[in-house]
Amino acid sequence: MGEGSIVGDTPAGRLAPADMARQAGRASLAAALVDARERSLRLFAAYEAALGPDLRVPCWPELNPPLWELGHVGWFADWWIARNPQLSRGVQADPLAPRRLARQARRGVDADALYDSSTVAHDHRWQLHLPGAQDTRADLSASLDDTLECLHTATEDDRGLYFFRLALFHEDMHAEAAVTMAQTLGIDVGHRPPVTFTAPAETRVSATRWLQGWSGPGFAFDNERDAHEVAVEAFEIDTGAVTWARYLPMVDAGLAAVPRHLRRSDDGWQTRANGCWQALDSRAAACHLSATEAQAWCRWAGRRLPTEAEWEVAAHAVPGFVWGEVWEWTASAFAPFPGFVPHPYRDYSQPWFDGRPVLKGASSATHARLRHPRYRNYFSAERNDLFAGFRSVRA
Repeated sequence: MGEGSIVGDTPAGRLAPADMARQAGRASLAAALVDARERSLRLFAAYEAALGPDLRVPCWPELNPPLWELGHVGWFADWWIARNPQLSRGVQADPLAPRRLARQARRGVDADALYDSSTVAHDHRWQLHLPGAQDTRADLSASLDDTLECLHTATEDDRGLYFFRLALFHEDMHAEAAVTMAQTLGIDVGHRPPVTFTAPAETRVSATRWLQGWSGPGFAFDNERDAHEVAVEAFEIDTGAVTWARYLPMVDAGLAAVPRHLRRSDDGWQTRANGCWQALDSRAAACHLSATEAQAWCRWAGRRLPTEAEWEVAAHAVPGFVWGEVWEWTASAFAPFPGFVPHPYRDYSQPWFDGRPVLKGASSATHARLRHPRYRNYFSAERNDLFAGFRSVRA
């Protein structure tokens, strides 16, 4: 279940790692939490090597200060596990139940005022007086010890393990964000994405009724519940993400801007990876595209983006349907499913039901634990810093 593993094109290959993580018991969760923390620290060390001890980055909408990111990951685990008086209640826990002071209080540091993403505005994070790298690493070490101690006595069921699984996936998400930020800043964090080349092909999917949302045992994010049946008409969809060979003719025709991290050279197109320019392989999935750019290509090509339900049906039912190299924009707005009830981490989904698109699949920076075809990612349509592309449906 390592970083950068490309998901296979068989249902069992896609589902096994993520389902195992969502249903992991105490022993498997302990190993996964240690693995996630080791990845976080490796990425942070790469930032330190590139940026120096002050770890300064520009105040851009798609970035966070690296010290804040690392401190937030540890704070999140503490808040929902070691400091949570209703830990054993799972999704029924009161998010506002009074907590004891954070460990940083012994040093006169108010961790809640520094790291709570629900209350600390994005741009304000650059103004905070954050603990240094050494103290932050020490806090993370103590946090992991506390988490594992709590896990040792947790009940071995979905309710008792809910917050441990949440903290694990939360850290995996922030690790992917660190890789994305590194690409934006031109920092080499050791991310070498394997590339899956799929010959352009299209397949027809028959009309069906599809059970959308999570209905099985184990962990589920609140926006994946509740499972409900939807009608899906017949459609024809790409078996792989749109490649640069298909996308760039629109750019060459002067009908679209040069995509982010690409440039023309005398020898052809080049892409920037890990801070270096290299020849672009036109067989690779087009990446770092916004939803707006994806929609523009679809209009130009006489096609459209798939809906979220169409993407899921194809991912589960079509042999040879390959996904996992890039996140894929869909035509569906991120919205609650019928019967939606926010989980204790209230700000995970509910504030973002604002019309932004759903992305499906995974990217080369997504840990295998998060690579699930029912997972719903969501970003605003103009974002082109993500490892995101798209596939198309015949209009």
